[in-house]
Amino acid sequence: MSDTSTKTPATKPARPRSPRRKAAPPPTLWLMALVAAEILLLDQISKYYVLHVLQLDMVRAIDVLPPWLNLRMAWNEGINFGLFASSGTVMKWLLIAIALVVCAGVILWMHRLRPGRLAQVSAGLLIGGALGNVIDRLIYGAVADFLNMSLPFWQNPYSFNVADIAIFAGAIGLILFPPEPKPKPGAKTVRAKPRDGSGKSR
Repeated sequence: MSDTSTKTPATKPARPRSPRRKAAPPPTLWLMALVAAEILLLDQISKYYVLHVLQLDMVRAIDVLPPWLNLRMAWNEGINFGLFASSGTVMKWLLIAIALVVCAGVILWMHRLRPGRLAQVSAGLLIGGALGNVIDRLIYGAVADFLNMSLPFWQNPYSFNVADIAIFAGAIGLILFPPEPKPKPGAKTVRAKPRDGSGKSR
């Protein structure tokens, strides 16, 4: 008798679908925000103390550690060291707009790339300092400068503030420690192979 049972054709096992790679989440910029907030707070506290407690705007000069460190009151209507100083309202709002655009540009730059700790700290210094001087222009119409550092054989004619120090340090930091570009989607990260075969590199 012939076998009338039908054989079902063998089916190939389905290939497991490769999981879709999720888009990398945007970098957390909490360190940048924290540094910016601390610099802004420190800058405004120092200016409030100098202006409203020490009343440096009336006293004009206080020797702290002469000639190395002194308090010399100066109202800066321009950029650092009085550059582009002008008593006009147009220049005031132009400098405020420039500072805000720079802050927004730095934040966008950090968000699009992969900033490390040093890059975030540098960006926070720059942003906090810039916002500190913006507040001065909004409240007083000019930036309150009061720190003066000189030498025994040289009297520095310029004054600065905490915000100026932060802006300068932040700009230098972003030049030395710029954020890294994000890896392209699908790019594989190559790890260095151990040299001794024990799973640990020497």
